[in-house]
Amino acid sequence: MRIRIVDAFTDRPFQGNPAGVLLLDGGFPPDAWLQQVAAEVNLSETAFAHPLPPGSDADWALRWFTPAAEVDMCGHATLATAHVIAAAGLARGPVRFAARCGILTADVAEDGTVTMDFPTSSLTPLDPVPAVERALGAQAKSFHDTAEHIGDLLVELADERTVRELAPDHAALRAYARRGVIVTAPAEDPSRGYDFVSRGFFPAVGIDEDPVTGSAHTALAPFWAARLGRTELTGLQGGTRTGLVRVRLAGDRTLLTGRAVTVVDGELLAAP
Repeated sequence: MRIRIVDAFTDRPFQGNPAGVLLLDGGFPPDAWLQQVAAEVNLSETAFAHPLPPGSDADWALRWFTPAAEVDMCGHATLATAHVIAAAGLARGPVRFAARCGILTADVAEDGTVTMDFPTSSLTPLDPVPAVERALGAQAKSFHDTAEHIGDLLVELADERTVRELAPDHAALRAYARRGVIVTAPAEDPSRGYDFVSRGFFPAVGIDEDPVTGSAHTALAPFWAARLGRTELTGLQGGTRTGLVRVRLAGDRTLLTGRAVTVVDGELLAAP
């Protein structure tokens, strides 16, 4: 069984966010096997996809697993999967994925750029959460709940430097009952090619820090569009390892655009 590792939201190896990708011939193997493979790959997400019969609502069925759990939505592993399907010549034009969060579409351009159509996350202001501020080691400017689509806590911090220098207490964050915590701030110098910065911490699903979280940008897009007065923006996410996500807010949908590069192409010998 062929397995790839793809760096998503970058056009250079060893940047962006790596994802495992397995394209399956038939249906999904048992969940326990999928979880074991994801644990063995040990990246923030491993994507499993198989083609659907003609006439279905989507072209491919798609699932994502962290090393510890299945997740409802994942941007970078969807981008990686679309990149692999296009590179293998298995589809032309937009590809529709049937996932736990609904139908997602990914369109691979001639130059390899991938644009994904995801549901926009709603944002509900929250009162300050002192426990999260203590775990982050930083004072927040605002807190928002991202509700049903991704279930993260969005935390606005004072500036880019504060976001970059965070060294959170992951054990303390793990005790907070959400998928994860996204921290964000405006870019210090937008002339560098991005409008805002972010980092994502997801210890509750086995990921202390996710380098570039596409799904988080379905909340970051409306958050920064409201503050910056534009619906097309670019976000830079990551600590040591970073990637760029271009976003376009289109009402209840958010378009996420990025590049990808395959860095490993090999064989998985442990069949289900």
